[in-house]
Amino acid sequence: MFKKILIANRGEIAVRVIKTAKRMGIATVAVYSDADRDSLAVQMADEAVHIGGSPAAESYLLADRIVAACKETGAQAVHPGYGFLSENAAFAKALKKAGIVFIGPPPKAIEAMGDKIESKRVANDAKVSTVPGFLGEIATPEEAVKIADDIGYPVMIKASAGGGGKGMRIAESSEEVSEGFERARSEAISSFGDDRIFIEKFITNPRHVEIQLIADTHGNAVYLGERECSIQRRNQKVVEEAPSPLLDAKTRKAMGEQAVALARAVGYHSAGTVEFVADQQRNFYFLEMNTRLQVEHPVTELITGIDLVEQMILVAAGEKLKIRQKDVKLDGWAIESRIYAEDPFRNFVPSIGRLTQFHPPQESHDDEGRTVRVDTGVTEGGEISMYYDPMIAKLCTHAATREEAIAHMGRALDAFYIDGIEHNVPFVSAIMAHPRWIEGRLSTGFIAEEYPDGFAPPQPDEAALRVLASVAAIADAINNRRRRTISQQMHANRYNFASYRVVVLGEQEVAVSVADDRPSYTVTLEDSGEALIVTSDWVPGQPIFHGTIDGKPFAVQARAILNGLRLDYGGVQVEARVYNDNEAKLARLMPEKVPPDTSKMLLCPMPGLVISIAVDEGQEVKAGETLAIVEAMKMENVLRAERDATVVKICAEPGDSLAVDAVIMEFE
Repeated sequence: MFKKILIANRGEIAVRVIKTAKRMGIATVAVYSDADRDSLAVQMADEAVHIGGSPAAESYLLADRIVAACKETGAQAVHPGYGFLSENAAFAKALKKAGIVFIGPPPKAIEAMGDKIESKRVANDAKVSTVPGFLGEIATPEEAVKIADDIGYPVMIKASAGGGGKGMRIAESSEEVSEGFERARSEAISSFGDDRIFIEKFITNPRHVEIQLIADTHGNAVYLGERECSIQRRNQKVVEEAPSPLLDAKTRKAMGEQAVALARAVGYHSAGTVEFVADQQRNFYFLEMNTRLQVEHPVTELITGIDLVEQMILVAAGEKLKIRQKDVKLDGWAIESRIYAEDPFRNFVPSIGRLTQFHPPQESHDDEGRTVRVDTGVTEGGEISMYYDPMIAKLCTHAATREEAIAHMGRALDAFYIDGIEHNVPFVSAIMAHPRWIEGRLSTGFIAEEYPDGFAPPQPDEAALRVLASVAAIADAINNRRRRTISQQMHANRYNFASYRVVVLGEQEVAVSVADDRPSYTVTLEDSGEALIVTSDWVPGQPIFHGTIDGKPFAVQARAILNGLRLDYGGVQVEARVYNDNEAKLARLMPEKVPPDTSKMLLCPMPGLVISIAVDEGQEVKAGETLAIVEAMKMENVLRAERDATVVKICAEPGDSLAVDAVIMEFE
């Protein structure tokens, strides 16, 4: 067994590998860029080596520096994580030449499966079901349009070396193919240094289901069930679960056996994932094979009890698999929510900056078999950089049934407190409460179909109103008692909790009264007369209001605002203010503040780099016409005109780094 391994990666996956290595008694080496000098992975590793500048092209993508770091520290093997060099055959070969073990598959398998065009040819030969498409290289937009016309719309335009949703576009027409081809090729060059593009048929109303497998160097291979990854935004996974609510035992077995057959066809060893697209009738087609550990691997670990990182290390050390197919049992249900640094209320634009507060829910395993797992590479006070992927953490829950796992995830998300940057916790929380998600009626178009105009926090339903009104009223009463105690106006125990209050939640009002029966409170809803028994030990300043209502646990995020609290619960986000009767009457008379008019400006929707300006001053533009392209966190964002207008002033130029809401151009 190895005595020391190096992790050629960063963030949460580096931390994840370090944890398993430490448990196995293996020393670890982290590598880091300028931006990651103070990262959690660097703090946790036994040793750390600086390998270059903040951009990945100056650090994590430089194979020679990682090889040099291995030689400097005496690391015997390298775990590549995912992304960066994890599927780079040249890197695996360079390690082998230097006498260092690559904790991953052989270079030939990486080459065969990493090239999406070649992988489909291999899959066909291995009798794996594949999607109809054109497997040759495509040189021009005109050629792409002709091929797409022949295949029939809609089509998927994909980078041959792509992954993570980059270099990928869905096209419904020849015009969309032409533009999508150029954008996909540009992203492919930027992200992978490879501009080859191919086109295949896009399966309508598809589901994304993938098979996890592990194979050793002695010819043994097993599949470890499936994961469903259909909740995606712009081809980027947001929520994953295992097993899939679509599959039955027969389909699972067929998919698993095809995945293993493909692995054998390319002489595969290590952990790998074979991705399929499936229709609603359980017909499935090969998409690609990921020759690495997947981001969503924790849900497989939770339902199988198998540590995939440990298995990868054991296989790389030459050991035989001790797992047989008959030994693989799927226990319960697991869900993973990806927590991203992005603003869901502004079309998910990336967000960068310092994590002024970062309080994920506690990892736990309770008496009822429910688990909370948090994989993260950041800590409070850390920086979310513009140079890398926007993922902050992966929050996973496991329970006996899908319904329990969803409910447990909802509570865990309510307790996930982040400040300093924008994040997608409210969005994922709303998904957990969405009836279609709960019913398992999924497709990769779920987000686009359910949120066609973007995401806005849902209005609280009756159940949410009860919780939010109770929290606001109790918090207000506790704050008032505390103020009076500090100012010595009266003894805290004499404060009248039972006074009448009007709780204003956004545009809704709820009349309540609160009785203090500490450690519980009785909240009476004046309209219905319903009395709720609420228990909580919350004190002012705590970011999470934990408690129970009539014995059922809940958590609400409570952020102080002027004269009130901003409450986040189940995807609902409201400003809460509590008034007595006279204050409520006056508040209803206050005029609403009108936001400034920015309709004559093009504002940068996210912090990013201006790639191009497509218009000139004085030019007339039509609605929908491209105005500029801004790159942020490795994704190109096309900014288009919202109406017909004339450009009167251009305030930015290619190469400029802009802050959010910076003015790019003005219109007459």
